Amino acid sequence: MIQPYDIKAIFFDLDGTLRHSVPSGGEVFTDYVITLGLRVDEEARLRALRWEHLYWANSVDLRDDLLAHSGETEKFWIEYSRRRLIALGASLQEASEYAVKTSVHMGEFYRPESIIPEDVRRTLPQLKQAGYILGVISNRNESFHDLLQEHGIGDFFDFSLPAGEVNVWKPDAGIFEHALRRVNLSAKEALYVGDNYYADVVGARRAGLQPVLYDPIGIFPEPDCTTIKSFDELHSIIKVI
Repeated sequence: MIQPYDIKAIFFDLDGTLRHSVPSGGEVFTDYVITLGLRVDEEARLRALRWEHLYWANSVDLRDDLLAHSGETEKFWIEYSRRRLIALGASLQEASEYAVKTSVHMGEFYRPESIIPEDVRRTLPQLKQAGYILGVISNRNESFHDLLQEHGIGDFFDFSLPAGEVNVWKPDAGIFEHALRRVNLSAKEALYVGDNYYADVVGARRAGLQPVLYDPIGIFPEPDCTTIKSFDELHSIIKVI
């Protein structure tokens, strides 16, 4: 349970939490492979989304793929597509057959819009006015401060921390510890909100922060943590209002 009387800072994940790509890459990917003949039900969609979250949580598979295809972006995304097809239920033969087509399709036609949801825009000024220290911690390699400013939310945050800046990636506790040192707080005084159970919840817990999983479409049906479907629910969790 969240202990609101301890919380002085609220840290957020960036991509998939504060900032969304619309439509999502997973949605476009899955809809395309269905046109190639792959049968995909709702459980397979959710299974692939869980796999996607695990993969991008600095997984062994991700690190292996980055090492194997260093400087070969096209080959990296083909291998990513093959892995995701298997997560969707494709056979090894189907995955090998569809991977190149799917990777090419995504590269040529996937042009999402970057948005900040309205519930995020409503909640951030309320949290700031309530006196919380706010920060963003992301597994991005480079600074994303300009992106926050372009979306009109940069001024709400006391800091932003890309993993590449400190060479520590979620779910490693070290990136959260870097953030805590920046604001001179202990772990029990901070809350972390993110959409990736494997990176955000696991990582925050390792560092001693209280995690909140943002899961609006139910990717993780039985998480062992506080879960919200909308940023509006943060009010009741930490007693902002």
